[in-house]
Amino acid sequence: MTTDSPRVGVLGGTFDPVHQGHLDAADAARHALSLTEVVLMPSRLTPHKASSARASCYHRFAMAALASCGRTGLRVSDLELRSSAPSYTSLTLQQLTRIGYAPSQLFFILGSDAFSEIAHWHDYPALLDRSHFAVVSRAGDPLTRLRDRLPALAKRMHAPGLASTTPLPGDSTAIWLVEADTRNVSSSDIRDRLATCEATTGLLPDNVADYIARHRLYTSMTPGELFA
Repeated sequence: MTTDSPRVGVLGGTFDPVHQGHLDAADAARHALSLTEVVLMPSRLTPHKASSARASCYHRFAMAALASCGRTGLRVSDLELRSSAPSYTSLTLQQLTRIGYAPSQLFFILGSDAFSEIAHWHDYPALLDRSHFAVVSRAGDPLTRLRDRLPALAKRMHAPGLASTTPLPGDSTAIWLVEADTRNVSSSDIRDRLATCEATTGLLPDNVADYIARHRLYTSMTPGELFA
């Protein structure tokens, strides 16, 4: 793996709402793997989640855009929001390949808890060849457990430092294990706090918190309409 071409991180999710934990993971992967940029990609229809998003796709895109403002190497994409198909990671990575990115240039970023369920994802194991996977540690879920949980993938797992010292052959992709101190926060916890008027200090970017308050999102009064 070389560093002479753009290396693009993709952080997908419902972002309902986007929070500091998402941004911590984006920053950790970007620095550990020398990524050119990280793209926040809000999903339209998330197949593996039982319930639909509380906020509309318009609000979720707006919050992701606000979260990316002023942050180096971070931007937002509406690629999945513009599609009527379910937001399968494999399909998204194929779309990115069709518009010119090689799989070796793409790094799909996700938490260790999510990656531990990768065998249940659509198009597994083929999707592992559609990009690198940057697996970021979560609080209380050390990356050392992944090799035991997923022994069939252990040989594909590497530490980020090897990216510069041990190039992969050709256009091969790998699973990069990124140890990071990410904040222990979830969108569902934030929604619960907002619904009961509890503080969310330090859990959300300030401009996202202001947006949520201005549009009265995640309260019983406004379940996610476009305009409050």
